[in-house]
Amino acid sequence: MPASQIPNLLSLRGKSRPHSHAKRRTGAGDASQNNDLDIQGTDTDAAVSRLSAVSLGYLTDQYASSFVKGPNIRRLPVINRGTYTRTTALDTLIEAFLSPHDTTLPKKRKQIISLGAGTDTRYFRLRDKNQHLELIYHEFDFPSVSRIKKQIVTTNSAFLQPSDCVYSPPVPFESENKSEENEWGILQGEGTLQQVLYYFHPLDLREMSKLPFTKVSGLCSDIPTLIISECCLCYMDISQSSRVIKWFTENIPSIGIILYEPLGSDDSFGKMMVKNLAARNIFMPSLTFYKSLSDQRERLSEFGFKDNCPKTGCKAETIENIWEEWVPFTEKERLQQLEGLDEVEEWQILARHYAISWGWKCDTDEWNWVNFRAIENKSQ
Repeated sequence: MPASQIPNLLSLRGKSRPHSHAKRRTGAGDASQNNDLDIQGTDTDAAVSRLSAVSLGYLTDQYASSFVKGPNIRRLPVINRGTYTRTTALDTLIEAFLSPHDTTLPKKRKQIISLGAGTDTRYFRLRDKNQHLELIYHEFDFPSVSRIKKQIVTTNSAFLQPSDCVYSPPVPFESENKSEENEWGILQGEGTLQQVLYYFHPLDLREMSKLPFTKVSGLCSDIPTLIISECCLCYMDISQSSRVIKWFTENIPSIGIILYEPLGSDDSFGKMMVKNLAARNIFMPSLTFYKSLSDQRERLSEFGFKDNCPKTGCKAETIENIWEEWVPFTEKERLQQLEGLDEVEEWQILARHYAISWGWKCDTDEWNWVNFRAIENKSQ
């Protein structure tokens, strides 16, 4: 199959759409807003793909259907496998971060920050497995995305437990876009034990470096923190995405990061990927700047996630290698029984053009990252 006919994990379109009321603007000066809407449309594709994988039995996610409007669309087998692999790989890394290195000691509070969270349901899935205990979870995305997600989460009983109530501070972000959208979250517990453990921050990440760290509700600098960028920072200019990472690493001493992004723009498939995205008015600077796994590792090293150091480290693997090395044989058999995948070569080409890179660093207590570090050895 030629490169032009192999489906792209980022550029799929479907008739089903997530619940959205965003409208395109027209006229001079609106190019940036339209581009933002095009980027937000990739979350539409991800939501449809996630529901396809869930409906077929690849994944379990009772919340997936809440973010897709209309009939379920069945994706191609290579796309379903890609959705499964990226999701379970991130789950593996996140669970390693959350797991205590010593189960005999009290569980320490930790923090996860999801950039460009969109319709992601990970926090609620963690809560279903009681992995949210001693966890503060933050999501960042555009104000328009925040508004839609808040409406879905707060009006659907599946997302809320009996003791939950919606939290919203009285003062909105003081951002350049003059958005009046407030931060919001879920207040959990009862009486004096109430606390906000889930926050959504309506913020254009391009403005983050201008925002004082203390202005973000609930954000902690003194606990181990994991940053997740699942196809988010890749849409920003290299200088902008670097400022976002630096904003966190300069404020949080014990910090880890996970990036899921495409790579390999030099070959025929990579060039076609760039062309297809451009046809949708979507540009991905990281795709042409960080072209290989070594580029991604070097990128993380520049932010202090240096390899071969006692208290820091970084790693990067393609989705192809993660599928081969991380997914057990019995699980591969189970998935093959769900739907056969005959396009093995097409899958390999597609999967080697997407990668997960991760890094960690700490100032004093490296034991916070011992399980996260162990994942590095999983693919050795």
